[in-house]
Formats: sequence, structure tokens, C-alpha cells
Amino acid sequence: MRFWDSSAIVPLCLDEPRSDRLKRLAEEDRALVVWWTALVECYSTFARLRREGILSRTEEDHARRFAIQLLAEWTEIEPSNKVREQAGRVLLFHPLRAADSLQLAAALVWAAGHPTGNEFVCLDQRLREAAYREGFRVLPAL
Repeated sequence: MRFWDSSAIVPLCLDEPRSDRLKRLAEEDRALVVWWTALVECYSTFARLRREGILSRTEEDHARRFAIQLLAEWTEIEPSNKVREQAGRVLLFHPLRAADSLQLAAALVWAAGHPTGNEFVCLDQRLREAAYREGFRVLPAL
């Protein structure tokens, strides 16, 4: 199992330069673990790309349908006091936005507070750095 940030899920749903690499990671281990908001974060990215003229409405709809298929397979870390406490803690040590602190906190809760030996899949550089400093093995190698 690997924890997947939404930045790494989006290329599973769209055809992007890093899609092939991330699809291989997903195929190696179909047990994706994600934060509770991952689907909404993906929808937000798809909508932004449509508004920017990068995706058509049809492509956005296709990406949403694919994300729903992934949702049926992944495990979600749900909101809890533990996640909130971890998010508050990581904000003391890492320059993250609130949403990213919750992503990292969810991964820490999933790893039972012991990230060493666990993998964190992410494309956001700031979140990658924070996850690495917490002790996760960060994928993919960039």
C-alpha cells in the first residue's frame, strides 16, 4: 500500500507527461490510500483545466468517471481528531498550506505515526519535501 496525494492521482485520470510512470506505480500496488478530500481535489483540478481551455468538457467528464472508478478501489483516511492534531503539528515544522498539511497528516495517521518504510506518492514539490522530512519514501523519483 502507498499513500497517494491528489497531485499524483490526477495524472492517473488524464493523459499527462508523467501519467505512464504513475500508472505503473498504481498497477504495482492497486491498494491506493488517500485523504478523504482526494476526489474533490481531483474534481477541482479537472474543472480548473477546463476553465483554462486545457481540457474540453468531454475530457473533464471522462476524467471524473475514471476518478470515480478509482474511488471504488482506494482506501480513504477519514477526518478525525488524530488527523487534525497531526496537521497542526506538521504546520509547526513545514511550510505547507492547510490542505497539504491535512494530506500529510492523513498519511501519518495511515502509517500509525511511523512513516519510515512507507511510501508517499506525490508531485507537489513542497509536500514531497515535507513528506520526505517526516520519513516517508517519496515517489516517483523526479
